[in-house]
Amino acid sequence: MKPRETLSIGPRVSDHALLRFLQRAGMDVEAVRASLSAQLATAHGAIAKMGGGEALIVIDGLTYVVRDGVVTTVLPSNHPADNARALRHRR
Repeated sequence: MKPRETLSIGPRVSDHALLRFLQRAGMDVEAVRASLSAQLATAHGAIAKMGGGEALIVIDGLTYVVRDGVVTTVLPSNHPADNARALRHRR
């Protein structure tokens, strides 16, 4: 089952509410953000040298979709074809 397909008897929890819960429960969300940014720094530097724009960074089984210097989503890396679709997808 995918996470959003799980059965629930209560209300759906939005991403915003989940983030606020983690913050108020004491998780240092900014430390997690900084850690992710540091892990992606070398690859991001290489992307910037090539002109920036859109790129995929694959680290430890995860694919980070980067657009204009911002990680917009993180996907599992088990289906390479999904990576190309991720770059085509725009919100």
